[in-house]
Amino acid sequence: MAQVAYAGKVNAPDFPPGLDWLNTDHPISLRELRGKIVLLDFWTFCCINCIHVIPDLRKLEEAYPDELVVIGVHSAKFTTEQGTENIREAILRYGLRHPVVNDKDLEIWNAYTANAWPTFILIDPEGKVYGRYSGEGVYDAMRPEIDGMIKEFDRRGRINRTPIKFVLERDHAPQSFLSFPGKIAADGKKHRLVISDSDHNRILVVSMPGATIEEVVGSGDAGLVDGQFAQAEFRKPQGVAIDGDSIYVADTENHAVRVIDLSTRTVSTLAGTGSQATTSNVAGRGRAVALNSPWDLVYHMGTLFIAMAGSHQVWTLNVRTLEARPYAGSGREDLHDAPLQEAALAQPSGITMNDDLLYIADSEDSGVRSIPADGKGNVRTLVGEGLFDFGDVDGKGDEVRLQHPIGICYHDGLLYIADTYNNKIKTIDPTTRVCKTLIGTGKSGMNDGPAGEATLNEPCGLCFLDGILFMTDTNNHLIREWDPSTGKVTTLQLHGMGKVVEAERKRKKAFVGDLVTLPPMRIAPGSGRLSVSVSVPRGYKINNAAPFYIGCSAADSAIVQIPAGSAEQNIPNPTFPLEIPASFSGGTTNVEVDLVVYYCAENEESLCLIKQLKLVLPVTVSSDSPDHILRCDASVQ
Repeated sequence: MAQVAYAGKVNAPDFPPGLDWLNTDHPISLRELRGKIVLLDFWTFCCINCIHVIPDLRKLEEAYPDELVVIGVHSAKFTTEQGTENIREAILRYGLRHPVVNDKDLEIWNAYTANAWPTFILIDPEGKVYGRYSGEGVYDAMRPEIDGMIKEFDRRGRINRTPIKFVLERDHAPQSFLSFPGKIAADGKKHRLVISDSDHNRILVVSMPGATIEEVVGSGDAGLVDGQFAQAEFRKPQGVAIDGDSIYVADTENHAVRVIDLSTRTVSTLAGTGSQATTSNVAGRGRAVALNSPWDLVYHMGTLFIAMAGSHQVWTLNVRTLEARPYAGSGREDLHDAPLQEAALAQPSGITMNDDLLYIADSEDSGVRSIPADGKGNVRTLVGEGLFDFGDVDGKGDEVRLQHPIGICYHDGLLYIADTYNNKIKTIDPTTRVCKTLIGTGKSGMNDGPAGEATLNEPCGLCFLDGILFMTDTNNHLIREWDPSTGKVTTLQLHGMGKVVEAERKRKKAFVGDLVTLPPMRIAPGSGRLSVSVSVPRGYKINNAAPFYIGCSAADSAIVQIPAGSAEQNIPNPTFPLEIPASFSGGTTNVEVDLVVYYCAENEESLCLIKQLKLVLPVTVSSDSPDHILRCDASVQ
């Protein structure tokens, strides 16, 4: 019997029962996927290599929408990554569109003898293991194999092209004003904060005190586009650094460094091709040099020091000549102290500076490292033991344990660390190597109060402004602040959200939200009004710190006329019903009411949720109707 080139020989182990599944409404069995090519992606959400392959997986899903099913097998490295809710947040943050199973006890990992993140297992349409692959570049590796498998199993009539639609986490996740904010920086001279609103692909400039949004930089669309603030595009930006009216941005998923010019209100690309570097340690200039997931940066006398997470290095970029080159780290992922370019780092994700020393949050080895900024001397470890040595232990030097720290800030003799997976903020004295917990209980949450009782959810960015510590509380979609004079943590209430609403309205090419068609109404001709009421879920209330937007229009303005001054409004502290004047003439048309509703829990105004609604009301104007009021009742679900 002739051997089949693209068929496996060993039955693929099915998924054990009792595991938590995400991005699907039911546990999946390989048996129900017979006739489909299945690609298992063994990943863990901390891993930069796993993040790098997400675009490749999406390209494969788009190339083979009816033949291929990708299943994410989340096999955790860190303790925090074992939690299903934490994986859910990662799925939302990374925009995954395929089912994910929580393999917290490594049952599936062991069944398939996976030994690296990421590892891929390709299963043929008859449920047999065809092959495996580890590392990045999965699209180029898998494309010819999938093509051959489709050809072979089509010949045998064994490909099932019936579409499968999964219920995704994003379909029922509430919107929030900030979305996974990554980093934050302070401009002490002009008293303002700069926030990377990472999953909204934009940068916010906020004046202090008062926390008023001054500028919205970026259209919100993901892309690599220079130009005016409203047209510019980023792709999940992270680190920001300030020099006067210049804001430098680590545009992480564009693998680029950008600059925002506040005086001209423009964005430009300084370095990066827009694609991830495929070779390491290759210096270059401007847009000709390829970078690898720049995650954070610090500015010093014309030079940007860049935490290049993807290549496990620190790079420099001269902002005048645009020369970019490796500065510290060989490119090998490890914890190894040595002269600058012989040392090994492990996914540096935060960087700060004091005088002639750089400090990095070295995430994958749960370490904090120091690096001379003068080009001489050795990389030195303050905290951290190795890639698999982590925990939550305060103390001194080698006894200290962190868990995947992402943020770091030097202030007044101390290093402040976002101990991200421990949900804490800690301090380290760089001289004595003494580490202490400052904020957080270790449990994820969103409680304000005394520092030792407050809770956070994967904090990532830190900065000081006017003596106050500001933090991006990433998975809570908030900015938190700690006042040393009171010892309390509070939530920063952003104001001026109307600018953001208006910017979003201008950029949107189509309505995104809930479309609700109301029952038809009959209305009498003449003067009248449109009466709009909005209800929110039990336990919630309209957030009076945010604007309420309403826009009204008619498909045929000759039948329903709404005065221009009333047709579009941002209304602070709305009282319902809202009464919009209108006049009616004979005929039938549709009235559309667009709403942007900000709401929050009754006992907490910090987490700002957003719902967009379009109400469509069929209207007939007829003299046999006694009513002069069109009633539109909306319910936020």
